[in-house]
Amino acid sequence: MEVIVARDYDEMSKIAADMVKKEIIKKPDIVLGLATGSTPKGMYRELIRYYDEGKLDFSSVITFNLDEYIGLDKEHPSSYHYFMNEVFFNHINIKLENTYVPDGKAKNLDEYCKRYDELIEKKGGIDLQILGVGENGHIGFNEPDERLNMGTSVVELTRSTIEVNSRFFKSIEEVPKTAITMGINSIMRAKKIILMANGKRKAPVIKEMINGTKLTTQLPVSLLMLHHDFTVIVDEAAYNG
Repeated sequence: MEVIVARDYDEMSKIAADMVKKEIIKKPDIVLGLATGSTPKGMYRELIRYYDEGKLDFSSVITFNLDEYIGLDKEHPSSYHYFMNEVFFNHINIKLENTYVPDGKAKNLDEYCKRYDELIEKKGGIDLQILGVGENGHIGFNEPDERLNMGTSVVELTRSTIEVNSRFFKSIEEVPKTAITMGINSIMRAKKIILMANGKRKAPVIKEMINGTKLTTQLPVSLLMLHHDFTVIVDEAAYNG
């Protein structure tokens, strides 16, 4: 594991974007695993800037998103599909048919989850996975539990996650209680993983992950310590508390 401490959110975002840029230039048809939420927004902004400056070409890039709320259609303003289009995809030259976000309205969810993992493998597997981390240590929507699913699956969201994510909805009652998420094995099979975290609220979980002596499904992010190419990028607030 490599830990990179940035001064602030903007520097963290630029460092992450530079790493992604390097990987895209090295492999133009790279398969990226992408995350949503407030943490990666700055990174996406920087990648868009590189595209606008003619420094990046996304025309051959393939992307797979980590998760999606069950019950929200693609046009719902709080869906992750909508988020990715508005924040990133609509501003670069990526082919939308090469972007994959779990379908929260899929009819047979178990079968759909199985096909999602199969599609990732068909595309050659994820070369670079971008992750954020929840305040409770979740990655994707893999919440702390006695057992975690290996592959993409349907999960129930914890109360704490629902409360944190309610800022993206009009009220907490509107937040879906279940989601589709890549499982731990799906994430760990990525060739390279970058995890970003910023702000004092993330400091306890970052400290526990970096300084901890045990791996546990009660802290899903701790399992990333087993990965052979894992980089953590944090700002000073997340690192020092």
